[in-house]
Amino acid sequence: MQRWKHAPEGSTWGEFGADDQRGRMNLVDRSKVLQGVAEVKLGKTFCLSLPLDVPGGMTMNPRRMPAQTFSTLRDGKSAGAQGFCWSYLDEDTTLTDVVCDEVLVMNTQYSTQWDSLAHMGSRFDADGDGQPEAVFYNGFRAGVEIRSSKEDEEALVDWMRFPAPRAEALGIENLAEHGVQGRGVMVDLEHHVGRRREAVGYERLMRILEQDRVEIEAGDMVCIHTGFADTLLAMNRQPDLKKLHETGSGLDGNDARLLNWIVDVRLACLLADNPAVELVVPRLTQPTPIRGPRLPLHEHCLFKNGIHLGELWHLTPLAKWLREHGRSRFLLTAPPLRLPGAVGSPATPIATV
Repeated sequence: MQRWKHAPEGSTWGEFGADDQRGRMNLVDRSKVLQGVAEVKLGKTFCLSLPLDVPGGMTMNPRRMPAQTFSTLRDGKSAGAQGFCWSYLDEDTTLTDVVCDEVLVMNTQYSTQWDSLAHMGSRFDADGDGQPEAVFYNGFRAGVEIRSSKEDEEALVDWMRFPAPRAEALGIENLAEHGVQGRGVMVDLEHHVGRRREAVGYERLMRILEQDRVEIEAGDMVCIHTGFADTLLAMNRQPDLKKLHETGSGLDGNDARLLNWIVDVRLACLLADNPAVELVVPRLTQPTPIRGPRLPLHEHCLFKNGIHLGELWHLTPLAKWLREHGRSRFLLTAPPLRLPGAVGSPATPIATV
């Protein structure tokens, strides 16, 4: 069922059918998996995830809560002096088992993460009634398929009593069920730009690809290395915001030629070691503000074209190894959690070379 009369300018809504919820990841088919497998020469692996308690605290993003673990209650009590380990001795003196069990609470996009297509939409008049509504990729609607709990703050305290926010469409489980394995391609911005703040546009990116002889084909999963996550990791969970704001490049989301190239090259997804893939820049103060998104690349990829984004991946060790060995391609395996209705997910991606 087509949910829109008008699609956004520059979008590819309906490319894989009006009900599609996977976007350009549909291009990662059997042949792309085989292409990824063909890049494995040594069987050497790289973990591309930061520890899930990095950045540390909520200084870097006050809206995102770090991972917290709690011991599982047993008969309404915590394990007490035994930590989170339990013995069955109280039940049967002949039993020797000691069991550890825990509860994890965290924001799904706190550390190394995937953005689902339900993570960001836009206000757009998709139904042609003259009034913009909150809408997502392929016309799925906020408040209809993508809904939030009415009692989110209370639900954090008593989650059993309240309905959870849920993406009935475009949730991260669609990516998990498809499987995320195929050919990864590294774009090493740090080697050319250094660890300094620079918005990399189309012209700059094309020169970098040419100099490094990097070719990107349809269905490739493209990784952008800036060094940001490596700098963050070295801060040992005490992020220095001033230094971080000066560290690392990112794609220029305001460069129309770059945005067009991302769609035209038919890459499957964009992954980066910085917080947003694009370089977040303050909106200019003007007498008459220009209506538009704060994160134009997010809108272009997630909302308009069904291109998943990955952020805060730890790419530096892999990028250095690839450069030392004259390579840019590898097998990438990066499933999100199969968590129905979630708009994002932690990830522990693995690259194999």
